[in-house]
Amino acid sequence: MVAGARGFTAIGEWARDAGGVALARMGLERGGVDESTLRRLFARLDAGRLDAVLGAWAATRTTLVAGRRVIAIDGKTVRGARGGSSQAPRLVAALAHGSGAVLGQVAVREKSNEIPAARDLLAALDLDGVVITMDAMHTQHDTATLVTEAGGDYVLTVKANQKSLFTQLKALPWTSVPAVTKTDRGHGRRVTRTIKVVDVPAWIEFSGAVQVAQLRRTVTRKDRRTVEIVYLLTSADATAAPPAVGMRLNRPGFGRDLRLW
Repeated sequence: MVAGARGFTAIGEWARDAGGVALARMGLERGGVDESTLRRLFARLDAGRLDAVLGAWAATRTTLVAGRRVIAIDGKTVRGARGGSSQAPRLVAALAHGSGAVLGQVAVREKSNEIPAARDLLAALDLDGVVITMDAMHTQHDTATLVTEAGGDYVLTVKANQKSLFTQLKALPWTSVPAVTKTDRGHGRRVTRTIKVVDVPAWIEFSGAVQVAQLRRTVTRKDRRTVEIVYLLTSADATAAPPAVGMRLNRPGFGRDLRLW
């Protein structure tokens, strides 16, 4: 796949051209192999174990953001996998911020949603010293506790669909809080991010939360401006995640703005 092969015919052609030395390094010590042999080989693989091994390998090659590994938990529908009346499978994946490498993924069970799938995925990862970012669906006490008890920190998004918590965070005295602002230009648009950070007040009860941020994202494209305001809860303290670090992490890492802390 890395070499551009997208099917067994192409994989067989690659193996034929690679030669015995390259194949021996992969454990194929008998020399040349044909397409049918490779089909049987792949059919015998334990897909779950292979996924875990590749994820562990990818984790050793992730880049650090402000001195820490940052992993985004994100749900995706498998493209081109819908058949007849059946819906395409949906996966929850752990992606390394910066490289976009997939460190692990689990399928969302039928008649369920991404929340339990994300918890299963988190339980399978080494979270010690890691920052986990997740969207508003996963702003749940149990999910936050799972991350902190495993030695990591979380950054969770709070939007208007979580009415009570959103209202509490919106009511904080943001006008008196100093801001850090950064503007990026590219792809025909200008994006300005402004972040304000305060300690979580005692009367806002959320498992492990230490800081709360207000993030304003203003996008200008062809003289049209859109503004979005969300709130972020994190278990990281001001030493680990000051506003400047928060702004550095708040960058799109793989095709969409994940609003990272």
